[in-house]
Amino acid sequence: MSTVTRAGLAEHIYTQVGLSRNESAELLEAVLERISNALAAGDPVKISGFGTFTVRQKGRRVGRNPKTGVEVPILPRSVLVFRPSQVLKARVNGRDPSGEDDAA
Repeated sequence: MSTVTRAGLAEHIYTQVGLSRNESAELLEAVLERISNALAAGDPVKISGFGTFTVRQKGRRVGRNPKTGVEVPILPRSVLVFRPSQVLKARVNGRDPSGEDDAA
């Protein structure tokens, strides 16, 4: 199993779409930049058949150092949350995403 990288995605775009290597890399960077900007602005990003990325705000809370037991304040922060679509969940689990194999 290999890791999916930007270079690998750009190469796949190059071979499948027919753009030049430079155009493929620029297209990929433009898509990733658009997604990043939307999330930085707090907007959700939904990719049909894949999933939804959202930014969630976590409030201030008190944590504890597990080694010493000393209470430590945890500051408010934003966290990125990904919720996979049912289609993606089915593919990861080796099932037919259409749900047709459920009747068997």
